[in-house]
Amino acid sequence: MTRPIAARALGRTGVRVSEIGLGTAPIGELFAHVDDDEAAALIAAAWDGGVRYFDTSPWYGRGLSEHRLGRALYRRPREDYVVSTKIGRLLKRPSKPGKVAGDQWIGGLEFETMFDYGYDGVMRSFEDSLQRLGINRVDLLLVHDLDAFSHPDQDAVDAHFAQLVASGWRALAELRDEGAIGGIGAGLNLSNMIPRFLDAFDIDCFLVAMRYTLLETDVLDDVFPRCAERGVGVVIGGGYNSGILATGAVPGAMYNYSPAGPEILARVAKIEAVCARHGVPLAAAALQFPLGHPIVASIVPGAISAAQVERNLAAFRHPIPADLWAELKRERLLREDAPTPA
Repeated sequence: MTRPIAARALGRTGVRVSEIGLGTAPIGELFAHVDDDEAAALIAAAWDGGVRYFDTSPWYGRGLSEHRLGRALYRRPREDYVVSTKIGRLLKRPSKPGKVAGDQWIGGLEFETMFDYGYDGVMRSFEDSLQRLGINRVDLLLVHDLDAFSHPDQDAVDAHFAQLVASGWRALAELRDEGAIGGIGAGLNLSNMIPRFLDAFDIDCFLVAMRYTLLETDVLDDVFPRCAERGVGVVIGGGYNSGILATGAVPGAMYNYSPAGPEILARVAKIEAVCARHGVPLAAAALQFPLGHPIVASIVPGAISAAQVERNLAAFRHPIPADLWAELKRERLLREDAPTPA
């Protein structure tokens, strides 16, 4: 077994997370069916590779991800790993038995979901997650998908945010005060909600998906400086922008869950060329770049197989010369003020 990967403090939480974690949406069968043995094998591969931070959610496979992660970890010493899960959706039995359709999951468990960011919804979601995971506390509890990426319009976002303000946050604060959770965060796909969370709450961290990558750095303008002022830590999800920074600029490459357009394909091809000149895989640059920022504690790529986990770990450990980052900046493929890994 490889030695554990270095850990970083996540903001002011007191929680230390491995610099690379494992995102478990794919084992909820987001992109493809994953059998139980493969799910167990890929979690074991992450552990054997030194990963000690695992991110999940009730939403991932409508409970399947939490069940699988819990089964894989429950005999491990609890003090040896960190788990984050989320609130915002409750699982309920369907009105009619049978297959649940109409959402993004290819597979998963047959439960319907409903949004609930209120006090009772937070408490029920938390307790249900504990039982699916087979543990009696979680290290980080995140408000999930409270942005326009996951809701039909801004009015819906505002209504759910008001519910969180009115009562849901009180539940989260009680859990933190009791020590049932180590920190409160928000898992978001759109960074424009981060200032709103900072203004409203005493929040500890954010899990930001797809918004701080080799292709997207707008958070450096205002969002990350505000987080730094408050001592708020950041975990990066979607470091491959849902595919293209792993596959490269190939036909059909995905960018933020849609086929990449010509401009993105061209830009990625130029980044790939720079990486090739330095003998660095594109995936290695994509995984390591976000960790150059001092408030970023971890990046959590997902995987659908043990082989993918092993490739991610190899990319994470691949040496990258400082000249690669310098050339990306000279070619205006990376902004000049972007911090890069030492």
